Amino acid sequence: MKEVIICEKPSSSEKIAKALSHKAKKVKYNKKVNYWEIEENDKKITVLTAVGHLYSLTPKNPREKIFFDLKWVPLYDIDKNKNYVKDYINAIKKFSKGADRYIHACDYDIEGTLIGFNALKYACDSDALNKVHRMKFSTLTEKDIKKSYENMIELDINKVNSGIARHILDFIFGVNISKALMQSVRKVKSRYLTLSAGRVQTPTLSILVDREKEIQKFIPEPYWLIKAFLDHDIVADYSKGKIFDKKCGEEVFANSKKDSLATVKNVKISKTKKKPPVPFNLGGLQSEAYAAFGFSPKRTQVAAQKLYTGGFTSYPRTSSQKLPESLNLPDILKQLSKNSDYKKHISKLPKKLKPNEGKKTDAAHPAIHPTGILPSKLDKDELKIYNLIVYRFISIFGESAEIESLKANLDIGGEDFTFKRKRTVFLGWLEYYPYSKIENDGFPDIKKGDEIKVNKIKSEQKETKPPGRYNEASLVKELEKRELGTKATRADIIAKLYDREYISNKKIEVNQLGENIIDILKEYSENITSEELTRSFEKDLDKIMNEKITKDKVIDNAKDEIISILKDIEKNEKEIGNGLYNAYQQSRIIGKCSCKGDLVIKYSPKNKSTFVGCSNFPDCKTAYPLPRGANVLKSKCEKCGLPMIAYGRPVKRFCLDPKCGRDNVSYNPEVVGKCPECGNELIKHLGRYGEFIGCSGFPKCRFTSSVAALESKLNGSESNKEKV
Repeated sequence: MKEVIICEKPSSSEKIAKALSHKAKKVKYNKKVNYWEIEENDKKITVLTAVGHLYSLTPKNPREKIFFDLKWVPLYDIDKNKNYVKDYINAIKKFSKGADRYIHACDYDIEGTLIGFNALKYACDSDALNKVHRMKFSTLTEKDIKKSYENMIELDINKVNSGIARHILDFIFGVNISKALMQSVRKVKSRYLTLSAGRVQTPTLSILVDREKEIQKFIPEPYWLIKAFLDHDIVADYSKGKIFDKKCGEEVFANSKKDSLATVKNVKISKTKKKPPVPFNLGGLQSEAYAAFGFSPKRTQVAAQKLYTGGFTSYPRTSSQKLPESLNLPDILKQLSKNSDYKKHISKLPKKLKPNEGKKTDAAHPAIHPTGILPSKLDKDELKIYNLIVYRFISIFGESAEIESLKANLDIGGEDFTFKRKRTVFLGWLEYYPYSKIENDGFPDIKKGDEIKVNKIKSEQKETKPPGRYNEASLVKELEKRELGTKATRADIIAKLYDREYISNKKIEVNQLGENIIDILKEYSENITSEELTRSFEKDLDKIMNEKITKDKVIDNAKDEIISILKDIEKNEKEIGNGLYNAYQQSRIIGKCSCKGDLVIKYSPKNKSTFVGCSNFPDCKTAYPLPRGANVLKSKCEKCGLPMIAYGRPVKRFCLDPKCGRDNVSYNPEVVGKCPECGNELIKHLGRYGEFIGCSGFPKCRFTSSVAALESKLNGSESNKEKV
């Protein structure tokens, strides 16, 4: 009997093959691709692997005005950078022939299900889908893999259809609308701009633009805080908090200054219990990793995926906050106890293990948890995320922490003041979770009727602050709250907005291009930015899995919406085209030139590089090089007033003008000779990888050399010394 197992990634195929048999043999297909063979008991098993998605959608007829008629093609046909995929497809085609049984062993979520389905449909025998069985596992441990192999299930075709519908919706929304927007610019300006819109991407950008406008429109309002500084290191606040009436504030301040003693009106001490946290789902892990380490959601997701494929943790792309009843919790904790740091916490857990679980569930996978297998070697990111998952797992079995709160009301000059303190009287689960803040204030020994010396009364004038900006983690949480995107795609959507240069910075700021794009789309084609539309399609995609609506119906509804949107764009083509072009041009302006023209980020097709030039060219030939990967900052150089740029590893700040002193690195460019190509000055620069020599005639002359190479050349011959 011949069996073929299709896995999602090479690392997974190795884990699965070795789990099924210790006699699994690794075989080379070519220099790049391996597969695994198992021969036991008259059965031959071939374990083959994909590398994520092997197939992607493309229009059947690229000349059609609207791309609705699509087909699945190998990924390398539409993306030259994916040429390596060809070897994996060819290996599946060659070694899957004539199998008696095909086993789909890709990840048990929508994307994994679709990856395996397409590999079976397009790379295997024509009847492969009639002979397919499905393995379902949430960890790549030997135990779970064997159990999954011995208890295979049918392929969930509803999940397949939901995955197909999602890809089709994302394609027909993104490609058709992006194409229409770019054509509107081309028709009115005869210029090509790369613009992108998406089913989830554009509403996400709209959320950020709305917050940006709230911040811009915000008018700060002055208020006053009255504080009393007393003995026992007590700082008491005026009980009514912020005072927006200046006269009222002055009156409270004057009254409270009259009295040198504060009388304790009452003291109340209360106890509260702080329950243990719940197990991580992906969103929770991303939020906690951002708070603990400053990791972006994408960075956390990558590290968590590596831990999963290594067999150390369960599948990360889950919404669940619950652990399966079948999980052997004592055994996992026993294995984790082999690590002394984990053991000292695990040994203190209650004998009766009862995890504190959340409300959220996921039909595909449980909450993220360690498998018990201890890793021997992890990179820095993986180690941090692994420890975070393990300590969270340990802490969910802990007892509730007990927090004692003190609140005292004071009378100072007839005005009411309060102060509060908190202390942890029983650590409980907090002892096992080093990422939590532990309240540990000291309580003063005071009672009702006591008098406390007033050392100082202070009035502080402040201003109300605008709404805070989103960071990547809080934006993921907001998208989850608004039911936009999926647990697996939200981090990628945000990363795409950064790549398109619509947003920047850790505290997310929307660039002028991103803001103007949303303004224009809202004015002329509001449905593109509609959260409600996107959310309704997300719900329809879920309904496909429950057989409440068909895949074709969802796709037909999407086509109707796209046709409506495209009609809006066509009807307002001139306004949209002009608006988008002007928005793009404005977004490229980074400052003023000495000739009073604009300094603009430009692209040189000849040199395939960006630089900063003056808008008054050719009358003004001012130009500055812009290193690859550099971000132009809002801050200005204190020496010359030009914008600062940031680039390099580690990232450092520099003045845009290479001849100007560099900020925060105390580095002055040095003229070292004449350029051998054009005769201009050669300048020593501090670049992203250290010092290098560059021509001052950039961007017309692009001569560069490392310092070592130039010194070697100079030492090599007298003719070179004369030339340079």
